[in-house]
Amino acid sequence: MGAMRLTRVTTAELDRWEFHAVRSGEHGRVAAQLLDLANRVDSGSEVSRAELFVRAGEQWEIAQEFERACSAYQRAIDDGGATVIDARALSAGALLQLDEVDQAYAHLKRLEGEDPPGLQTFIHVAEALYAHDDLEGAERWATAGAHRFLDRASSPYVRDLLVELLRIRFRIRTDLGLSEDRLDRRLDEE
Repeated sequence: MGAMRLTRVTTAELDRWEFHAVRSGEHGRVAAQLLDLANRVDSGSEVSRAELFVRAGEQWEIAQEFERACSAYQRAIDDGGATVIDARALSAGALLQLDEVDQAYAHLKRLEGEDPPGLQTFIHVAEALYAHDDLEGAERWATAGAHRFLDRASSPYVRDLLVELLRIRFRIRTDLGLSEDRLDRRLDEE
């Protein structure tokens, strides 16, 4: 049995894979290729093994293969490496698609009990809960993320993400019939 060849993956290469998936519509094929890369990537890779599992899961979701997406996200969780969006949040979204509500909320409860995740994770959770008619949960996550990052929006990228989260929060609060608050007014300042 020959040794498996390890490889390194750059962010630019990952972007090319994802662009190909969008252009070709071959999300399932690209997901399988990303999983293969994740299994072969070495520790010096610019893109972590966990991030490759996450990106494969996202491609499976686009292909409406939610069980495969959950499996890829679980591999990212098990790997424990750094990811842009916490794999537990992504898994919760895919589990909601499968109507596995208890499992999805178990992931979210664990996330809330730890150090708060990055801003992209708050956005993802708020959108996933909103899409599944949990407006109160979506508003809670959006509010928590806004409070956590309000005074940390130093770079234009983080500021743009914060504005995106504030817009999502405003839409949720409007649907809930809540009156405008200080965070909603922050949108006018941005």
